[in-house]
Amino acid sequence: QVPLVESGGGSVQAGGSLRLSCVGSGRTLSSYLMGWFRQAPGKEREFVTAISRTGGLTTYADSVKGRFTISRDNAKNTVFLQMNSLRPEDTAVYSCAASTLPYSTAYVRPNYYTYWGQGTQVTVTS
Repeated sequence: QVPLVESGGGSVQAGGSLRLSCVGSGRTLSSYLMGWFRQAPGKEREFVTAISRTGGLTTYADSVKGRFTISRDNAKNTVFLQMNSLRPEDTAVYSCAASTLPYSTAYVRPNYYTYWGQGTQVTVTS
């Protein structure tokens, strides 16, 4: 088990910003490809972004490109998701996930990840 704990969610008005954190405990996150997914009520889990083990490679869903930024601080065993220019359609439960597999285009699939956090709610009001 690689316990992952997200924090930083909340309610914000459209156009606002939030910064989510994902902390790993019990094992160093630098060993894992990390991703963020989100799930809105009644919808399937959706890929948001992923980052390679060193942080040198990142990828984003088209819906968040240019507004969201993923980063990691391996010394602090933490992955971040900076979300700017938030929109009502960004409302969802956001979860971080860790994968033991290589950085590849498969990172958009939830089943590419082995470990998941419990999620944090992000609500964007218009």
